[in-house]
Amino acid sequence: MTNSLPKHIAIIMDGNGRWAQARGKKRTSGHKAGVERTREVVETAAKLGVESLTLFAFSSENWNRPVEEVSYLMELFILALNREVKMLNENNVRLKFIGNIKGFNLKLQTAIAKSEALTESNSGLKLNIAANYGGRWDIVNSVNRLLNENSGLTEISEELLGSKLATSELPALDLMIRTGGETRISNFLIWQAAYAELYFTDSLWPDFGGDELTKAVDAYAGRQRRYGLTGEQVVETIEK
Repeated sequence: MTNSLPKHIAIIMDGNGRWAQARGKKRTSGHKAGVERTREVVETAAKLGVESLTLFAFSSENWNRPVEEVSYLMELFILALNREVKMLNENNVRLKFIGNIKGFNLKLQTAIAKSEALTESNSGLKLNIAANYGGRWDIVNSVNRLLNENSGLTEISEELLGSKLATSELPALDLMIRTGGETRISNFLIWQAAYAELYFTDSLWPDFGGDELTKAVDAYAGRQRRYGLTGEQVVETIEK
């Protein structure tokens, strides 16, 4: 599997609320169960040798959810950070948040900054948490950064824009997974996903464990990535 292992995997962690409702519980209990599942998925990604794992934790559109649920998610973020970051650091995982972090309250911003600082020198799995993130925001933010840094800029290339995206320091996105049965990418890494392989599963996030991640990676390994070429051309390139 080594030669076919995706370097960068992104996951849309969908289905927490439906998982809880199916069990007659509040949606918030599903988010708590989702945090527990995240730990297993991160551990599996590290064991497989994945270089970078990006998790869609909170989109810029999620602010429109019920106030009680959003408030719970904010507290859960802080609790999870304080509880998990020590373990991540001990396992050489580098934690990074991408998105408009300034949109969060000061308490959460402080917790994020501390967790990133603690793990910034680690050389293992790069764990990226997309929080208050949207793909369109990422592109617009990149353009604005370029304009602010280059007053005389008259043309923007793909390479130049890509250098300012939130994921510019990460490997190209190879595999995007969405749990929960929906078959769309919901404004997540829309620039980066241009040539990524997409994998959709009916498993709700709290049911998506290490075995499910391995299954997705195996499916990726069986695909032929052509980048506009024919299958024959890809084979010829590999054989050279």
